[in-house]
Amino acid sequence: MTVQKRIEAFAQLGTYLQNIAEDELHSLAWRAQNANNWFTIESVTTALVNIGQMLNTSDLEHWASKYPISEKLTDRKVGVVMAGNIPAVGFHDWLCVVLAGHQAYLKLSALDAVLMHWLVTKLAELVPEMAARTHIAERLNDVDVIIATGSDNSARYFSHYFGKKPNIIRQNRTSVAILTGTETEEELQQLGSDIFTYYGLGCRNVSKIFIPESYDLVPFLAAQEVYSYVQNHHKYHNNYDYNKSIYLVNRTPHLDTGFLVVAESQELVSPVSVLYYERYANEQDLLDKITALESKIQCVVTNKIIDFQRIVKYGKAQSPLLADYADGVDTMLFLTQN
Repeated sequence: MTVQKRIEAFAQLGTYLQNIAEDELHSLAWRAQNANNWFTIESVTTALVNIGQMLNTSDLEHWASKYPISEKLTDRKVGVVMAGNIPAVGFHDWLCVVLAGHQAYLKLSALDAVLMHWLVTKLAELVPEMAARTHIAERLNDVDVIIATGSDNSARYFSHYFGKKPNIIRQNRTSVAILTGTETEEELQQLGSDIFTYYGLGCRNVSKIFIPESYDLVPFLAAQEVYSYVQNHHKYHNNYDYNKSIYLVNRTPHLDTGFLVVAESQELVSPVSVLYYERYANEQDLLDKITALESKIQCVVTNKIIDFQRIVKYGKAQSPLLADYADGVDTMLFLTQN
């Protein structure tokens, strides 16, 4: 199966996702939500739409052309330990493995097994030749290469268990945003989607904003009102009530929108329903703060020009392109060299 045929197979999946029938989508989302209450119809739809848009022939060909991908399929077994924090979060790793021509052995997260299993099955239905290239596995003892995503704790386990094999092992990361005070209301609302999409559970979700010393947060908070619907999700609302009570009991200064707690902190990772902010004095101060946190930052969301590799515009954090690799590690290059 040539590289072009692999590309066309995934492009067919992309076309299917962009035209999926509403009843099938709702049925799929319902099953996914039964397994993970965070996976609402809106979250599932967002994830599938993003994947569908990513999987077009032109973009896939352009992306694949940058790598020495073998025209011949290999028997090399690549194990992928998938996370389950947001819908279909492990899709890109699977895409890379199969497009590179290797055998994919997927250890699905129980929190995201429904969606990933459906995607694997759907690709096999659309292009039967692809069925033999992916295996759902409970154990990855016999794989030749490993890609694993998890928490800082699980990463230590992965490093111990798979350390002798070629590997990519990812730890906890989060994303930040930079504001200058010149943003329009529309831009602030776009940034809100980077904060609230998937209820803030993804590594590309903004958990902290950097603002100038004189920045007035009121316009920013007012612009976020369009996302007040997140409080209708019982798990999110429980997190909000709990975190708000902690701030109140401890008499910690904070701002409260009724669905989001905003607090000044030098910490990077905020709890669900909380957004941290930190002020910067000037350009150099900002760059120093970002650079110091680089190993824990997935991407920086801003419309400002800044010397940082993983920059995305407001509203685009949860719409990564094919070459937007997690942790800045080129997965496809790794797979074509191992």
